Amino acid sequence: MTLVKICGVKDAAGFDATVAAGADFVGFVFYPPSPRAVTPDAAAALSARAAGGPKRVGLFVDPTDALLAAVLAAVPLDLVQLHGEETPARAAEVRARFGRPVMKALGIAVPADLALLEAYAPVVDRFLLDAKPPPGASLPGGNAAAFDWRLVAGRAIPRPWLLAGGLTPETVRDAVRQTGAPGVDVSSGVERARGVKDPDRIAAFVSAAKAEGGVSKGGVAAFARSGAEPR
Repeated sequence: MTLVKICGVKDAAGFDATVAAGADFVGFVFYPPSPRAVTPDAAAALSARAAGGPKRVGLFVDPTDALLAAVLAAVPLDLVQLHGEETPARAAEVRARFGRPVMKALGIAVPADLALLEAYAPVVDRFLLDAKPPPGASLPGGNAAAFDWRLVAGRAIPRPWLLAGGLTPETVRDAVRQTGAPGVDVSSGVERARGVKDPDRIAAFVSAAKAEGGVSKGGVAAFARSGAEPR
């Protein structure tokens, strides 16, 4: 089944709904300008609400080592998501220094944007392919914008990956059909107000995504494990 990440969870209702729905990943945003941002202590308290369950992902935008160290000291993250302008060298540094798998988010708008995959593939464990922020947007993601899914349809992506950008419970099945994505990521598409998750929409999104295609059993195991991908 398709893997699902619910990102930008910041309250108990959203976290509990993510766990109950059977999502594979829950994302905590450590980027203060975002309406979905949480503090390390808040994320730790949410994570403690359920033993096991979805893997914990920390979303960072061009983080300093000090921020990464502070968050990782408080929150049992399984995966670090880099959603800024981090270079391949910086991604490799984060991965080596902090001992967590790294998922690099890449903004996609035109075919040339996919050329970056080859540069990052040797130094990251996963990709998140998201829409480039629309003009005037203040956030690097979570803008309810989609990119042209035809750009990735049938393309061999050199690492396990998630599709993001403007997905909703109503569109996710079509997105998986068109792209063959092994996993999907949603934030604004399961909210009832900006930054406030809707438990019913979380449940509907996970159900719709997992009802549609996805990766093989072996692919799920390889993608979902918390350790680093083999080199």
